[in-house]
Amino acid sequence: MTPARKKRFGLIVLMVAGVAVGVGLALKSLNQNIMFFFTPSEVISGKAPNSKLFRMGGMVVEGSVRRPGDGLTVQFGLTDNEQQVTVKFTGILPDLFREGQGIIANGRLNDSGEFVAEEVLAKHDETYMPPELADMKMGEGN
Repeated sequence: MTPARKKRFGLIVLMVAGVAVGVGLALKSLNQNIMFFFTPSEVISGKAPNSKLFRMGGMVVEGSVRRPGDGLTVQFGLTDNEQQVTVKFTGILPDLFREGQGIIANGRLNDSGEFVAEEVLAKHDETYMPPELADMKMGEGN
């Protein structure tokens, strides 16, 4: 091999190694930030991780919302109509949060099996229609 070819080959090997290191770092970063979704049944069956953050979704159980103490802490049951998990959240709940409403909570399980949420997102009904549009549709039939 001539010295020019050796130099080119060395540069190509260095570039391939640099790209491989970059891809490896990107994949490691993505793996650390990924958050999986589980239902209450999957959480109770042990499929959810104990130490990592994950999302859990379901319906807020009717009559289960309790506010122990005077603070912002709220406890409620979350169900997928098969199993129920107790969720504990400290903070301001979204305006759409209510019993019988679908929600998604981000958090982790504590040692006693309660889901400690860091964030609660309320889902609106998929048939939602802005009031202005509903008024326009009602006016069309007349």
